[in-house]
Amino acid sequence: MTLRVVIADDEDLIRAGLRIIIDSEPDLTVVGEAADGAAVVPVVREHRPDVVLMDVRMPAVDGIQATRRLASLPEPPKVVVVTTFENDDYVYEALRAGASGFLLKRTRPAELVQAIRTVAAGDSLLFPAAIRALAARREAVRAVPGIDRLTSREADVLRLMTRGLSNGEIAGELVISMETVKTHVGNVLAKLEARDRTRAVITAYESGFVSPG
Repeated sequence: MTLRVVIADDEDLIRAGLRIIIDSEPDLTVVGEAADGAAVVPVVREHRPDVVLMDVRMPAVDGIQATRRLASLPEPPKVVVVTTFENDDYVYEALRAGASGFLLKRTRPAELVQAIRTVAAGDSLLFPAAIRALAARREAVRAVPGIDRLTSREADVLRLMTRGLSNGEIAGELVISMETVKTHVGNVLAKLEARDRTRAVITAYESGFVSPG
């Protein structure tokens, strides 16, 4: 199956470079481009991509607003934020808005195409240190009722998720099977009403369940 990608960036050169990298892969194809955030939703509705590479800083409608609009669609694509600086507050807000992860513009081509495959498969691009640093700049703690409904084992799994551990690594850490880990992760996402692991990790920080420090 060929994965369909839309590129949203206000710089022509960046879009052209990303298209060359993506179209060189046999299982990836660029089906559309948007030069600003306002154009993203129409392009997505027309081409129905699996993944959108979203520049976080664009004129008029930025990547945060565009990501939020995509997340509200009946069948939203996965969004990967592309940014220059990993400690950009825009990145954190885009992740809160529904992005599945982020990549730096200096990312190597092989890492870019693997990231597209990863999020298309339903996984998140977790960078625990970067998310922790961004979360540390926010003092407000909001109540999340779902946190109180986590079992002790689900709480353990969420803590390990905030460290960026994969399902296999969590299984090894807790000495349980992969299938059991998948069940716990699914329960955590459901109780926190999180669409993916990235959103669950952000919720864990924002609720005070774990401390950025």
